[in-house]
Amino acid sequence: MITLYGTPQSRALRVSWLLEELAIEWQFSFVDFSKGDNRAEAYLALNPSGKMPVITDGELVLTESAAILQYLAEKYGNGRFLPVPGSAASAKHHQWVSFIICELEQPLWSMGKHRFALPEDQRLGAMLPVAKFEFNRAAAIAELWVPGSGYLCGSELTIADILLAQTLLWATMFEQTIPPKLAAYRDRLQQSPSLAAALKKSAAAKAAAQSE
Repeated sequence: MITLYGTPQSRALRVSWLLEELAIEWQFSFVDFSKGDNRAEAYLALNPSGKMPVITDGELVLTESAAILQYLAEKYGNGRFLPVPGSAASAKHHQWVSFIICELEQPLWSMGKHRFALPEDQRLGAMLPVAKFEFNRAAAIAELWVPGSGYLCGSELTIADILLAQTLLWATMFEQTIPPKLAAYRDRLQQSPSLAAALKKSAAAKAAAQSE
């Protein structure tokens, strides 16, 4: 069985969403940052950085959310969630994944680091307006590229869609302004039953862990 380590609203949501789309057996292991679970010896053995998400699939231990999504789609997707390799759609998919991770998500993580993730003496309030500027610039480009209907690479959901939708949900939580086409795209995708199921399952695991 696949085990996903993380917290419900973190980048782990990308992975739990895809796991539900794949309809394969998996379990959620809640990592309580407030208790230092991410610095515990057992967790650092999985990911020395102490970051999340992490999955275990048999003997395989894998970190980095985009790599995890790629692996899961390739192994369990039966041709779904990734365009045909070598196709124009696949090239655009690579472009989207790189852009989301490197340009759109990066300033959001800068906000998170300087709001709560870094030690207090390492947080810089001056980083927040810089990160907002960077996010707005990247969002303006994504607004030009995102289709007015359907998915990023055609008529089928891909892992790029999951990455983009979750990043936009994260931006919404951070109270960032989302351009209209991106907001409409976010709203379409967040109606996904698999997303709802992933949130429910991970929230239940969190509640169970906190009640122990």
